[in-house]
Amino acid sequence: FRAKKGTDAPGSRLNTFVPIIHNTVVRQHYTGMGVICEGDPEKLRDSDRVVIRAHGIPRPLEEKLEAMGVHIIDATCPKVKKAQLAIGKEYAKGGVLILFGENEHPEVKGLLSYAADNALVFGDHDELEELPLDPGSPYFLAAQTTQERATFKEARMKLEERLGRGIRCLDTICDATRDRQPEVHELADKVEAMAVVGGFNIGNTRRLAEVARAKGVPTIHVEKVEDISQGFERDVLKASRLVGLTAGASTPEEHINAMQLYLETIGPQD
Repeated sequence: FRAKKGTDAPGSRLNTFVPIIHNTVVRQHYTGMGVICEGDPEKLRDSDRVVIRAHGIPRPLEEKLEAMGVHIIDATCPKVKKAQLAIGKEYAKGGVLILFGENEHPEVKGLLSYAADNALVFGDHDELEELPLDPGSPYFLAAQTTQERATFKEARMKLEERLGRGIRCLDTICDATRDRQPEVHELADKVEAMAVVGGFNIGNTRRLAEVARAKGVPTIHVEKVEDISQGFERDVLKASRLVGLTAGASTPEEHINAMQLYLETIGPQD
């Protein structure tokens, strides 16, 4: 990152404000480089460089940081930023946002803020059925960028059936998510087990594991090779002659390569 004039003075800090990414290994790497994570705006210094994480932050919080005069480095994922702006533009036309996402996820909190928190959130079909909808009110539909596209389409159809009319719909699901989940779905038909590499708190990675498990394939989800247990998980991989390998969008390449090497050497012995 390139700091503005004055931020390289003694005492200047690079602060992610909140964890810049869910991947624990990546966060530990940054901490080792001296990057801090101070989440209280009142404790920031004028000279601080504040990085906005890939998930983005709520709009009011970003405006507060701007008003404080700290140097902001916006590392919001371009797909998330596009979704934020699209929701803000659509909200300005009028209506209530219905968002398909994980209610407590930081990305979702940021997306909701672009609709002034005038929104309803659902994470699955059961929660969708419980939403208090008024057939006479205007709504528009969007999704957290890492949600599964097929489920989103099903949700749209259910909403339109329930409302008795069409609904304005934003395409906010990330292309990488769109492509990777069907690939895992197809790969699971060809292998005896699946290995998913990536953080447990990362939505897109968890969903890859969910897709594989839904196909009935034994699935191992770990952040890195060293996390594989010496019991059930290792036994499943060792007994499988063909193992599929996939990883979340934020998984470091070296962890993917390490897992591939591990799988190539641990296979069943003839």
